Amino acid sequence: MENELPIDRMRRRLLAGAAAGAAGWPLAALAQGLSNRPVHIIVAQTAGTTPDVIARVLAPRLQKRWNQPFIVENRAGAAGAIGMEALARAAPDGHTVQVMVASILTLPLFFQNLPFDILKSFQPIGMIGNNNFALVVHRSLPVSNVKEFIAYAKAFPGELDYGSPGNGTIHHLLMEQLKLMTGINARHIPYKGAAPAYTDLLGGRIQVMFAAIHIAMALSKDGKIKVIGGTMRERSPLFPDLPSIHEQGVTGFNTSPWFALLGPAGMPANVVAKYNTELRAILAEPDMKDILGKQGVSIETSSPEEMGVVLKEQFAALSKLVHDANIKGD
Repeated sequence: MENELPIDRMRRRLLAGAAAGAAGWPLAALAQGLSNRPVHIIVAQTAGTTPDVIARVLAPRLQKRWNQPFIVENRAGAAGAIGMEALARAAPDGHTVQVMVASILTLPLFFQNLPFDILKSFQPIGMIGNNNFALVVHRSLPVSNVKEFIAYAKAFPGELDYGSPGNGTIHHLLMEQLKLMTGINARHIPYKGAAPAYTDLLGGRIQVMFAAIHIAMALSKDGKIKVIGGTMRERSPLFPDLPSIHEQGVTGFNTSPWFALLGPAGMPANVVAKYNTELRAILAEPDMKDILGKQGVSIETSSPEEMGVVLKEQFAALSKLVHDANIKGD
């Protein structure tokens, strides 16, 4: 489809291929496990972040299924590069994996001489889910939906300030994508982290930004901000009353940061297969929808091959966005 973004093509593939992927692994491969050594699940972000929560939900369930220790290890810093380097340098024997967030793909676009190749140094294992974001505005803006926001921004070009946790973050990239697709103009105010950006949004010092949908909904409860549109083409199943930006007239806007399980390049195919099968089984457990839903994550699975396609397409799309929007690093 002409206006379809890579993430939308990926979603159609996943839905079409999920059943086939689950049935495609040889039984002999699934029977082979790892040694008794502990398995480390690296998280390239700090404790309490969504990737960290996901890892700490997966670890005890994998431990129970495989009857061996699974340990979550936070390797935060350098926008995720420290954790990714640790994974790239790990032995590809299945004893080190990582919960990855989509924004990690921007690292080569803002950092030179990384000690790994974002596409070649890692083995895709499978998709975990998507985290829908939302467009939020301060209550002082006389708008109640995306169409009104675009009209207002065009009426006052360059007078709106939007915040993000920093250059190259998903919050930043989402707004630049919206700007390119609608022709609006707004000034970027990068912060050192999400918390100060949210504080200034609530205080009216900035007027607009993108936020993870569950955070946006929580922040809007006191009426200081308005949540006007979701970033996924389809409405979030967790917040079905929020219209998407796509359905409000920005045709083709369909972006949601995803989370996936990765290993170092060179992992044996049977180990990758076992991880993928166990990951699917865990994500299908009845309570997982509610647990991850509290983090704003909608569960979605894939085969390793499908996940590899997602990585390549998303990196290409992000590279084009950074180039077209002339986004520079810090």
